[in-house]
Amino acid sequence: MMWIDTLVQGVLLGGLYALFAAGLSLVFGIMRLVNLAHGDLIVLGAYVILIIVSALGLNPFLAALVALPIMFTIGWVLQRVVLNRVLGEDILPPLLVTFGLSVVIQNALMQGYSADSQRLRPGPIESASLDLGVVTVGVMPLLTFASAVVVIVALNQLFYRTALGRAFRATSDDPVTAQLMGIKPASVFAMATGIAMIVVTIAAMYLGMRANFDPTIGPARLIYAFEAVIIGGLGSLWGTLVGGVIIGVAQTVGAAINLEWQILAGHVAFLVVLAFRPRGLFPRAND
Repeated sequence: MMWIDTLVQGVLLGGLYALFAAGLSLVFGIMRLVNLAHGDLIVLGAYVILIIVSALGLNPFLAALVALPIMFTIGWVLQRVVLNRVLGEDILPPLLVTFGLSVVIQNALMQGYSADSQRLRPGPIESASLDLGVVTVGVMPLLTFASAVVVIVALNQLFYRTALGRAFRATSDDPVTAQLMGIKPASVFAMATGIAMIVVTIAAMYLGMRANFDPTIGPARLIYAFEAVIIGGLGSLWGTLVGGVIIGVAQTVGAAINLEWQILAGHVAFLVVLAFRPRGLFPRAND
């Protein structure tokens, strides 16, 4: 019975890691951009929601809705003004720029909010649970996992069923030919980053409601996101969800054996998958 509960909790935890990774997977799948500031952008989103909660007295869920257009705009401007200038065959300039952005975000938040931990309080739902007979699950972890599935489904629908998604795919496959067909890669990339920031905001909301956060935790979230993306296969959104679940289950199993093994177990699972499937479980055909 204990192990069933451990596995269920691990799957639900994987939903949070999938939310961390979905925006990163989307951006990489479209423009092959490795964003080292992704974790810090998640933390920035949590602080934006916190500011709205403090200023307007809203519930974090409503505050996140207000934060969505703000974060979309930040992503759009960031890509349009900064990141588009460094995209190209050489991967080093984007890495350096996003690393610098990570440092800037961390220090700006440190100046504004110090190193003190913060928390978003959603009310009674924070401690609510559901008795499913075999196991009891928290409402918040269940809602997190459901949100991750909804986000993955929505991104897949956008990517494969809309004109914008066709522009994403065309620009990803051959930006030069796409430009000849009237598509502007710079605008497409900016839109992709804006949408990724919407996903980041959702991830930030659950991060802030489920745990304390401070300006320095971004790199750790980035590692979880990278591992989920790589396990699932670069550019595969459903693979990202699977990757998040694998890390989550590994961590809860590790914690059940020895609390000190929780984080290590997730990294070991990542290395094991990588040893047998170097391109991930569901790599894209053209990778």
